[in-house]
Amino acid sequence: MNQKSRGIAHWPKSERPRERLLEAGPASLSDAQLLAILLRVGRQDFSAVQVAMDLLHHLEGLQGLANRSLEELCAVPGIGPAKAAQIKAAIELGKRVLSTPLTTGTKIANSQIVFQHYYPLVRDLRHEVFKVILLDAKHAVIRDLTVSEGSLTTSLVHPREVFNEAVRESAAAVIFLHNHPSGDPSPSSEDRILTRRLQEAGNILGIQVLDHVVIGDGRFVSFADEGWIA
Repeated sequence: MNQKSRGIAHWPKSERPRERLLEAGPASLSDAQLLAILLRVGRQDFSAVQVAMDLLHHLEGLQGLANRSLEELCAVPGIGPAKAAQIKAAIELGKRVLSTPLTTGTKIANSQIVFQHYYPLVRDLRHEVFKVILLDAKHAVIRDLTVSEGSLTTSLVHPREVFNEAVRESAAAVIFLHNHPSGDPSPSSEDRILTRRLQEAGNILGIQVLDHVVIGDGRFVSFADEGWIA
C-alpha cells in the first residue's frame, strides 16, 4: 500500500489538505484537495483525496458535481448519503454567496438585479424552474417562490398557481423568471404565449406584470427590456 492509499492522517503534514489550507490558504489547494476536506475520510484502501479525484472524474469536474443529483453522487464508490449531503450543502452555500442579496424590502429597479441574484442559483440546473417575485406598490420585494419545476425543455405553469400567493400576500406587482438549461435564453413561442396568458390574468386581478426574465448561460433576456411587456 503506497502512501497515497493510506489515510490522510498518516501523510506528512505538508501534504494534508486541511493543514495545507491553514498554512497557505484555500487557493493553494486543488479541486480534489478542497473536496477531500469536505469528505473527511475516504474508503477502504483509498484516501479522501483519491475518492475526491474519482468523484471529479466520474462527474466531469466541478461543473458536473454541481448539477448532479444526490443519487448520482452516491453512485461513486466511497460516497454515501452523508457525504453527498455535505457536498450539496457546500455547493448551495457557494451559490448563495455569489448571488446578490434579494431580501424583503429590496427594490428591483431593472432586470440586471434579477439576473445577478438568480443566475448563480439556477445556472447548474438541468431542468427548468419557474419563479415569481412578489412586489409591493413601490416595487420592493415581498418574497419569491418557485411555482413549477419541469423537465429539460418544458415547465408547466398555470395562472392559478402563479397568482394564488400574489393575492394572498396582497402583491401589487410581480416579476417572472425561469431558466433555460440549454444555455440559450431566447424565449420560445411557449414562453411568449405563457407570458401573455399571465399578463391577462394579472390584469383581471389588478396585479401588474413588470417583467419576465429568461436566464441562460451567463446571459439573459428581459421581456420588459425588449418591449414585449404591454
